[in-house]
Parts: sequence; C-alpha cells; structure tokens
Amino acid sequence: MHTETKPNLDTAFKKEVYQGLTSFPKYLSSKFIYDKKGDRLFQDIMALPEYYLTDCEFEILSDHKEAISRFFYGTNSGFDLIELGAGDGKKTKILLKYLVQRDINFTYKPIDISQNAISSLSETLAKEISKLNFEGETGEYFEVLERLKKYNVRKKVIMVLGSNIGNLLHPKAIDFLTQLKNTMHKDDVLFIGFDQKKNPQTILDAYNDDTGVTAAFNKNLLFRINNELGGNFEPDHFKHWEVYDPETGTAKSFLVATKAMNVFIDTLQLNITFKPWETIHTEISQKYNDDIVSWLANEAGLQIETSFSDSKKYYKNYILKKK
Repeated sequence: MHTETKPNLDTAFKKEVYQGLTSFPKYLSSKFIYDKKGDRLFQDIMALPEYYLTDCEFEILSDHKEAISRFFYGTNSGFDLIELGAGDGKKTKILLKYLVQRDINFTYKPIDISQNAISSLSETLAKEISKLNFEGETGEYFEVLERLKKYNVRKKVIMVLGSNIGNLLHPKAIDFLTQLKNTMHKDDVLFIGFDQKKNPQTILDAYNDDTGVTAAFNKNLLFRINNELGGNFEPDHFKHWEVYDPETGTAKSFLVATKAMNVFIDTLQLNITFKPWETIHTEISQKYNDDIVSWLANEAGLQIETSFSDSKKYYKNYILKKK
C-alpha cells in the first residue's frame, strides 16, 4: 500500500527508491549503498579474508602489469585510461605507478558515482603518484558513457575492475557492453574483470561474512533513506540473506523483514507495509566462465583478445576489442 499523491522525484535516488519500494517484489539498487559510510564499509568488505575478489585481482595486476600495459600503449599522442567505478583505486595504483615510472604518455580519468570516492582518490594520488595526469569525474555509468563519446582525440582504454559488471543480469550486461563498444574506435581497448564460477560455498562466504560487515553494507540503503529522505526504517528488524544459484551463476542479496512493519518516507510522502519475512532485493553478483564472457562480448559486438587469471583461477581480467 502507498499513498496516491505523486511526489517530486527530482533525483535518481528518489525516483528509484519510489519505484523499487512500490514494486512487487520490492527492490532497491545497490548503487545507492555508496555514500561516505557505504564507501567505508565496502573497504572493510574488501579487507575480509572471505572476500577473495580483491586479492585475486590484485595478484593479476601485480603479476601481469607489464603484459597488460602493452595492450594500453597508444601512438605518440598517448592514451586516456578511463576507469568506471574507480573506488579507492587500490588495485589501479599498481598499473598507474608502473606506467608513470616508465614515462608513458597518458591521462587517468576515474569515474565513480560517489563524489566522496573521487575526492579521496584525488587526494591520495596527488600524494602517492605526484606526476600522474588526473581528471576525475562523478556520475553514473550510463550518464558517463555519453561523455565517453567525446574522447575521440586519442586512444581510449576503458577499465572496469572488481567484477562490477556482475551487478547486471546478462541482458543488461550485454546492453552495458554494447554502449561501451559504441564509444570505442578500432584501436580502443576494454579491460574488464569477471569473477569466475567456483565452489558455491566460497561464493556464499564472500557475500555473507560472520562478522556482519556485508549485512551492514546492505542495510546502509535503509540508513540512507532514513537520513536523506526522511524515512523511519528500523534496520535492526531486517536480516541480510544471501543465496547463490550455481546453474545461472547468480548470487543475490536480500534484506528480509523479521516482523510486520509500516514504514513512512517523508520526502516521498510514501507509506509502505512489510509483512513478516517480506524481502527487499538489494544486489546481484553474477559469476562467469570463458564461454559466458565470449557470448556476452560477441552479442555486444566485441571480441576477447586475451585474458589474465590469478593462481587459483578464481577471477579473470579480459582484454576486449571491437570486432
């Protein structure tokens, strides 16, 4: 049940919260977890021993930085290294330091939905890699993809780390890759991470740690709604729940109401009822193998040039180019 009065949905956050919580079943987008607190919680997640993704990609970039960088080099005019979802840049710094130390002509253009992440990254890179050419931007992926079309002066290397594409089901992933392809020229490169299928228990543990950090991360959606939209959610009465389907390779996160509740969101003038054990779907994390990645790339008009894996074969970074 919700009120008939239509509120002023003048931001993406308001619009998507309204749409998600008035749908059946209810959902909220994981991209809105990321504010200052959400960014900090995700750093905590990446430091968890169960969350293998960060260490695996860190290993790949450390062990293969020379081979990876060879695909990046442009002509005398250099290249733009455009990273979508840059976060804290911990892994990216491995490549940035390598390239700067070799006086390679490039500009690093990190893009993130969180202004806090871009500001923090700007400060740390200014201290750690002072010679780096840095031009950060804030925005959502699909907004920024339109801006990318302007970068036609020299070679573009578009980088998506952290298996961020895993937040999209296959049809949307194909759409995302197609839009990326449409911003690319013949010599441009897409360098992108895909978490691989593996022991289902390993995957479940990565998104359902015993310390409760992942639960707090997902619940930050409710705190943001309370703080920014005048909601009265009781986050303690929601349980974080994770499931993984090894057939489809889809891990899903939910917040489950542990009792009947009425929630009011003042800015949206929205009343929402929750029955006991009703869910809010908050996140998906898709897992892949070479066949799936090849199919996704082909559907989007891209092709795999090569890939790099960690020693456990848990994770892969692929070099994709236009067909």
